Amino acid sequence: MSETGKAKPDGRLADNIVYFARALRRAGMRVGPAAVTEAVEAVRITGIGSREDFYWTLHSVFVNRHEDHAVFDEAFRLFWRSRHLIEKMIAMFSPVALERREKEKQRAGQTRASQALQQKDERRPEQDEPEIEVDARFTSSGREVLRKLDFAQMTAEEIAAAKQALAGLILPFDRVRTRRYTPSHRPQKVDPRATMRASLKTGGSLILPKFREPRMVHPPLVVLADISGSMSQYTRIFLHFLHVLTEKRRRVHTFLFGTRLTNVTRQMRYRDPDEALEECAAAVEDWSGGTRIADTLSEFNRLWSRRVLSQGAVVLLISDGLEREGVGDLPYQMERLHKSCRRLIWLNPLLRFDGFEARAMGVRAMLPHVDEFRPVHNLEALSDLVDALEGQGDASTDPRRFLSHAA
Repeated sequence: MSETGKAKPDGRLADNIVYFARALRRAGMRVGPAAVTEAVEAVRITGIGSREDFYWTLHSVFVNRHEDHAVFDEAFRLFWRSRHLIEKMIAMFSPVALERREKEKQRAGQTRASQALQQKDERRPEQDEPEIEVDARFTSSGREVLRKLDFAQMTAEEIAAAKQALAGLILPFDRVRTRRYTPSHRPQKVDPRATMRASLKTGGSLILPKFREPRMVHPPLVVLADISGSMSQYTRIFLHFLHVLTEKRRRVHTFLFGTRLTNVTRQMRYRDPDEALEECAAAVEDWSGGTRIADTLSEFNRLWSRRVLSQGAVVLLISDGLEREGVGDLPYQMERLHKSCRRLIWLNPLLRFDGFEARAMGVRAMLPHVDEFRPVHNLEALSDLVDALEGQGDASTDPRRFLSHAA
């Protein structure tokens, strides 16, 4: 660095920024070559100055989404803190004696940022490291741990593995009986029209009975997903699950809401899941913003209820129930939604806490009007949801038990 604070052309600052950008990309942020070039140019023009000035210079270039702020903050703190940070962090994973102290709760984005910085730099030569053998006979399998791991605490690799696991879920066989009929080879009920139509081929000399049976179809599945700041991470994973359903079922309608309601059913029909989520993010203007549940439900009931809630539709409402404004007419809108569908299932990630109680006003206003109250924070919860769509909920998902505690 020069005395004026400008970066020297022969220094290593540009290389460090490139390496820092690679770490951000491994942590799950969208950092391309153009952003790296802009970051180097911005630092060259403004100079480093203080640590805070350098932080906000890189932040203005690399962070384009609200949910990436926590990852960038943690990665910046770890990367620019120590010169030999990677070696020290790898050494921290050496076998040590178990501590009985309660572990400190990880901050948002800390896991992904730490793992991204632990990966080796491609420019450095490989070194021989001692091989460590671990006896895993009495440990849990990786797949079992992944099923119970919270989505908000997953690393970038674990999120990718979770997406692959969602693609392999066995979809529910939840067909319902309709009032329409379809041709059948089983002698259940004679179809007069088909019988007379077939007899015309022989001039009426030979009349063979034709049969029909009630048509069985998948009921419409309507999803109302909260995309506020507290729900963003869970909604992104849940949208991958919905993409699998949309590929294999005809009538799946997806709506995202924060401060306004957005219909993303058409965007979810893209074959590639990443492209579908990018189109959804482009269509939504209030991602990771506030929450106005009552207003968005009122808009849905007024504009979309009669269009999509037909033939015994099942509604999946994913939200934490934390209303930004007052409750207002939220109980009335929930009651209207409940009466318009065959089944209303509320998926709330706050149920991951063992001591959850319905104390929030929004939660107490919504609970009396739902059929089931389920968690949605990990793969195991989504697998239980798939099983529940085939049948009915059990006593553990009955919302009345939370209402009794609230009373």
